[in-house]
Amino acid sequence: MTNPPIVPLIEYEDASPEVRAVYDDIMATRKSDWINNFWKVLAHDPAQLKRMWESLKEIMGAGALDPLTKELIYIAVSATNGCEYCTYSHTAAARAKGMTDAMLMEVLAVAGKANETNRLANALRPPVDDAFKPRG
Repeated sequence: MTNPPIVPLIEYEDASPEVRAVYDDIMATRKSDWINNFWKVLAHDPAQLKRMWESLKEIMGAGALDPLTKELIYIAVSATNGCEYCTYSHTAAARAKGMTDAMLMEVLAVAGKANETNRLANALRPPVDDAFKPRG
């Protein structure tokens, strides 16, 4: 059984014009006919909804990294942070961009190993090797 949201979902038909404008942009950008629940709870604060969407749209848009790589990073961070919603959401997005089960398992293995070695390095505090430091 899942926990209920802290605030009720704001559906499109109940949204203010300001929220509907963001919802419309989300659907147009994603070429979708629905709004996922993350945005529906953020809609209680229209300014934050708009700010979060604009930022996410920019970061996840065209750049030096391809869209699938960005989704794989999002999955790894979401799993590490224990965000069930984000892990499911970005796994679905990555699958739509071509991610296979083997890719998912590998990215989770890398994230898990990074967490393990990061914790050991944090605890043991080895000095950073000179060869790893930027030159300049």
